[in-house]
Amino acid sequence: MRGFHHVELWVVDLVRAGAEWGWLLEQIGFEADDAWADGCSWRAGDAYLTICSAPALHGASHDRRLPGLNHLAFHGGSRTQVDALMAAAEAHGWRTLYGDRYPHAGGPDHYAGWLENSDGFKAEVVAGP
Repeated sequence: MRGFHHVELWVVDLVRAGAEWGWLLEQIGFEADDAWADGCSWRAGDAYLTICSAPALHGASHDRRLPGLNHLAFHGGSRTQVDALMAAAEAHGWRTLYGDRYPHAGGPDHYAGWLENSDGFKAEVVAGP
């Protein structure tokens, strides 16, 4: 067994979400993989992330504070790469979280940045050793 095969997120605004997620995922090594009328995906190796605006979608926003998905954490490369990503994130639709404690909001030995996009999805980008 090797971990996740894929993750699928349902979004309200596919165009906006595609731009925000696409930017973030491409910064950390994912590549655009597929697109169709109601969705698109990015791949890294044999794992991929898909966003969809499905007809069965209920509600107008994601709330990471409710039961369910709180956040996705990604390997972000070196500390320098994570710093560069965090510095550019707001220009691409992502809001910085815990900025007053960056880069150690997760503790003194954990170098990471946290972001939230327009739909309320939270992503953590972790620097490697």
